[in-house]
Amino acid sequence: MKPARAKRRNDDRRSPKKQTAPREKTQGQSEPNSRPAPPRRQGKLPDERLPVILEVLPNDDYALLDSGGGQKLEQYGPYRIVRPEGQAIWQPALGPAEWQKADAIFTGDTDEEGMGRWRFPKEPLGETWPMRHDGIDYLGRFTSFRHVGVFPEQATHWSHMETLVREARRPVKVLNLFGYTGLASLVAARAGAEVTHVDASKKAIGWARENQEMAGLGDKPIRWICEDAVKFAEREARRGNSYDIVLFDPPAYGRGPKGEVWQLFEDLPYLADLCRSILTPKPLAVVLTAYSIRSSFFAIHALMRDTFAGYGGRVESGELIIREQSAGRALSTSLFSRWVAS
Repeated sequence: MKPARAKRRNDDRRSPKKQTAPREKTQGQSEPNSRPAPPRRQGKLPDERLPVILEVLPNDDYALLDSGGGQKLEQYGPYRIVRPEGQAIWQPALGPAEWQKADAIFTGDTDEEGMGRWRFPKEPLGETWPMRHDGIDYLGRFTSFRHVGVFPEQATHWSHMETLVREARRPVKVLNLFGYTGLASLVAARAGAEVTHVDASKKAIGWARENQEMAGLGDKPIRWICEDAVKFAEREARRGNSYDIVLFDPPAYGRGPKGEVWQLFEDLPYLADLCRSILTPKPLAVVLTAYSIRSSFFAIHALMRDTFAGYGGRVESGELIIREQSAGRALSTSLFSRWVAS
């Protein structure tokens, strides 16, 4: 499903998610939705833990150096980058001299509906550049929608998934819906999982394949599927295919490659129920990340508990944050809710 450009909870998140920059998002008016609302499942609700705040701390691969005044100063390996950050309504802790050391600055039209550009104060940098996450090499890109191909706040989900895969001590199948440029898929494959990566953007799939080769994981079992996420999950359910871990990171609004329409609040209950239906008899987890919505994590928490009624386990919900290096402030990026088996 290709996300459309919409105002984000954190407006750095996938502007055309899956996009016309990375995940080719397309624009369009909302249309009637034909997906049926699933009936409420019966049974005891899973245990719950909330609020859960999952944070990413500064490290050698990535650091949020400072933020404020509607911008953020980040360090990606050797490069220092300045990008817009709507939630940084405070003032920067570092002085102008530190911000002026940036290698790349996103400028121009910063509205989600517009195209922007990058300025390179020191020397021109290529469109692609090498980056690294926890020993995994991949390619960053300076896109016209301010994104660079990775969302560092997801690192906590990736490490949690990696632990589940390694500790299972058995073959594990992972489904990564709305998979974007593939970091989650690469982490899962490195841990030993068989991965199916789904995204509606051919550009994102191509980028993800490049990242697999860049990471030296070309021999790992990853299926790259360019398709609407809901349609793919429906087909897997009909075929009886199942997965131990499902990750899904849907946009607020989107269109699939054949004009399929996605509206988060209308369609999320259907997709969440569909994800449950394609789990193996001994599943490990289902992880939902929700960007760009005007809502509380309590809403998706209640949805996930209802979805997994009678299934046991625990639902954990809260926010993903990045901890700033300069003054220790927390930059909230998204909501999440995950069901984890007992």
